[in-house]
Amino acid sequence: MLARLLRPKHVASAHCDLPCGVYDPAQARIEAESVKAIMEKYAGNEDPVFRARALTIKEERAELVKHHLWVLWTDYFKPPHLETYPQLHQLFWEATKLAGAAGGKGTVDVGKADELLGKIDEISKIFWETKAA
Repeated sequence: MLARLLRPKHVASAHCDLPCGVYDPAQARIEAESVKAIMEKYAGNEDPVFRARALTIKEERAELVKHHLWVLWTDYFKPPHLETYPQLHQLFWEATKLAGAAGGKGTVDVGKADELLGKIDEISKIFWETKAA
């Protein structure tokens, strides 16, 4: 009975337990750099056990890239940002696609990782411009 009384009435999830207002595209970039580094190591190693581990870790890191991008997109950027930067929708769509099956998770092509890093750089530039405003 005590457990039932103490159980939360509502379950919520968020970027953090308390909306902290701390956002930084560097989180996505660090994970994307990991994806690229793993792709490079994968290409330089023929050991099948190593390669299997590398693919698993790369996919985990790519999923974190998508997570950090979506946190920025859904929690930080607001309608006024879209007025100033109308390319944000397309930019985030392209970046998350590059982190997903079309890129970081679905290939070991380092070129796709470089494209992803380029998109994150574009997002970062806009992010810091909005922070300065």
